[in-house]
Amino acid sequence: MRPDVSVDKYGVQIISLVSVGAHPTSGRARRAEQDARAVELGLQLGGDNLQVLHAGNPEEPALRAYLGMGLSELHVLEQPDGADALAALTDYIRDSGAQMVLAGSQAETGEGSGMLPFLLAEGLGWPLVTGLAQVESLSNGIALVLQALPRGQRRRLKVRLPFLATVDNAAPAPRQSAYGPAQRGLVEVETVEAVIDELCTAQSLHPAKLRPKRLKVIKAKSGADRMKAATAKASGGSGQVLKGVSAEESAAAILKLLIEEGVVR
Repeated sequence: MRPDVSVDKYGVQIISLVSVGAHPTSGRARRAEQDARAVELGLQLGGDNLQVLHAGNPEEPALRAYLGMGLSELHVLEQPDGADALAALTDYIRDSGAQMVLAGSQAETGEGSGMLPFLLAEGLGWPLVTGLAQVESLSNGIALVLQALPRGQRRRLKVRLPFLATVDNAAPAPRQSAYGPAQRGLVEVETVEAVIDELCTAQSLHPAKLRPKRLKVIKAKSGADRMKAATAKASGGSGQVLKGVSAEESAAAILKLLIEEGVVR
């Protein structure tokens, strides 16, 4: 059962940015996982006063999956394929009076560079919080938030409104999308000026190469799991402490380790 949508607890206008996702196996269009978490967090904080915003094709059927989370409408800034949505989003958010903008950390389709939140925050002149896990309170223009860190740790931050935050898998899991509300919801379309992304249109997209292995990141949900991860001893034990060696010898040792770990090939 879908949880009831609450009223705005804090009187703060919130915008959640959404995009079209892709199933990791089939590639079928769907709601983006992290964007859905941004909507869920926005619903918990702002309730019916949350505004969900998308820049792109308003006819995309996958967008209705967000409406199925209990939204009455979804606002779309119409943009053609190959357009750079940064300018349109920046102008809209600046004029909207929003005090908090939530977004996923990386798109599942297109370039997927993860740079949009950073460029958007820079254009607005707002602070940016990455890895937002929870908003504990909003009062007197100050937000008390929890930021997710590696190994399941959390860091409490105070951020002055307005600010932009990205969420990942540490944020609350999104509620299921119901078919009925998804079909009844309204898609409000606004025509705005489109800026063609010349860099994107001049290049061709193809499957990415296998990425180098990253350091292990523990995604702990409960407090006990986070404590266990934070206090666990690092695996290995075959490390080497270098003292009194030249810069060339140090660089050679670091390069050797990176090759052994598969980071450098």
